[in-house]
Amino acid sequence: MVNDPPSVARKFPVAQILLLHSVYGLRPAVHAAADRLRAAGHTVHTPDLFEGRTFDDVEEGMAYKEELGSDELLRRAVGAAAPLLGSGDALVYAGFSLGGSLAQNLALADEKALGLLLLHGTSDIREDAATSIPVQLHIAEPDPFEPEDWLNAWYLGMRRAGADVEIHRYRGAGHVYTDPELPDYDAEAAEQTWAVALDFLAELDEQEG
Repeated sequence: MVNDPPSVARKFPVAQILLLHSVYGLRPAVHAAADRLRAAGHTVHTPDLFEGRTFDDVEEGMAYKEELGSDELLRRAVGAAAPLLGSGDALVYAGFSLGGSLAQNLALADEKALGLLLLHGTSDIREDAATSIPVQLHIAEPDPFEPEDWLNAWYLGMRRAGADVEIHRYRGAGHVYTDPELPDYDAEAAEQTWAVALDFLAELDEQEG
């Protein structure tokens, strides 16, 4: 195999990623995930939608989410995305569980979105939703927060909206299996997830290039 000289080697722009945290808050695992993506050349933004609050217990995190309310969380997510959209660059939206739900809503509202990477979570889909973006979902099998009937309906809804959807299932993993500090953690599933996700992002880079 003969490689192109450095002066003419093909280079693609590398996606900007908005990475939204789960109901546990902006924990070290989110920063570690962002660093992993940055090591692949991506610019990654990790807004703190909980303004410094983090949780080790899912029930406490859910209670705080309910205290804030869905409208306020979406408002904060939109506020985090707004300055990035102003740069003119196409965004990849990504998120963990709750963050995935918010990322999905933002991506479907952004006509220039480059892609959607969902880890452990989805959201409902409006009947009139329309998009052509690639979507990749990584989810435990089974997942008590994403039951089978819901996932089937979600997949059909996304396909009906026009999205190109991949679903990757990880049998026996916990809900947020990518966080080493949570009981859900599954090291093998986490490594498989990041390997597949990085390939997905590389494909998006080529598409943008």
